[in-house]
Amino acid sequence: MAPLHGRVVVVTGASGGVGRAVVRRLGQQGARVALIARGTAGLGAAAVDVGVEGGTAQVFEADMADYDQVRRAAERVEQEMGPISVWINTAFSSVFARFTDISPDEYERTTAVTYLGFVWGTRVALDLMRPRGEGTIVQTGSALSQRGIPLQSAYCGAKHAIKGFTESVRTELLADRSGIHITMVQLPAVNTPQFDWVLSKLRRHPQPVPPIYQPEVAARAIVHAAEHPERKEYWAGTSTVATLLAQRVAPALVDRYLARTGVKSQLTDEKPPTGVSNLWEPADEKEDHGAHGSFDRRAHAHSPQLWMSQHRRPVLIALAGGAATAAALTALARRGG
Repeated sequence: MAPLHGRVVVVTGASGGVGRAVVRRLGQQGARVALIARGTAGLGAAAVDVGVEGGTAQVFEADMADYDQVRRAAERVEQEMGPISVWINTAFSSVFARFTDISPDEYERTTAVTYLGFVWGTRVALDLMRPRGEGTIVQTGSALSQRGIPLQSAYCGAKHAIKGFTESVRTELLADRSGIHITMVQLPAVNTPQFDWVLSKLRRHPQPVPPIYQPEVAARAIVHAAEHPERKEYWAGTSTVATLLAQRVAPALVDRYLARTGVKSQLTDEKPPTGVSNLWEPADEKEDHGAHGSFDRRAHAHSPQLWMSQHRRPVLIALAGGAATAAALTALARRGG
């Protein structure tokens, strides 16, 4: 039986993108999934997805930027579904634009949803889990939580803040010897609808920085983290590993590289999207957008790096065994010569 089978799992931002892929994955595990988001069409379709995959789901509408709405939704989850075992934060919004083209209101709103939404979700989850002394919180991060790029200052700032906030909370839980775990998953560029519905002030349609991964890759990483929260952080995707390691070793070189390539790599040759962005209103209020964006042909459905990261012990044992075998064969060859 899957580790999350029958357990109550809350997913914020569940109506589309990565959150939508996560709830499908949880449905496959037989979990009882509480779906929190703003868009009614997306939430309804997500609930159907969970049922089709084998789980059960209930919908709870809330704006993650509003603490009172988040708290009321969480209290309803516990009343109607039972004690929350896992809380997964994925909700976000943003603006694609140069920093000086973003208005103060737009910056504040992005921060309220993308950063404070995680803070409010974590606070509510902890308040409910602490009396029981157990539970898991998973923060959906990004390679951009440690490496800022052009045109995404609001998003990068929020993700950096989430990382620092999460580390602080983790140390407090460790100091209290709490049975509650909090972990973070750093994701690569993902093919989600965000590039069609995030507010953009660019002259061309924005795109994920290649290489691009399908949201199911992110979902596998996030659900694995929920099942194995003892590790403080998971990295998903080869590009995430390369970015984070390069930032540690040579941040000044990364600055110059992104100055040359960062803008162009985020733009397509198409005209920018038109219609309602999801910054102020849900983009899936009347129409379901699902998990995938418009880059299916270019997106990778698998990540060998993620598999190796999730199976570090057998991989290390295999590598050690291979090295030992090679050393033994070399020694035999020398004796034979």
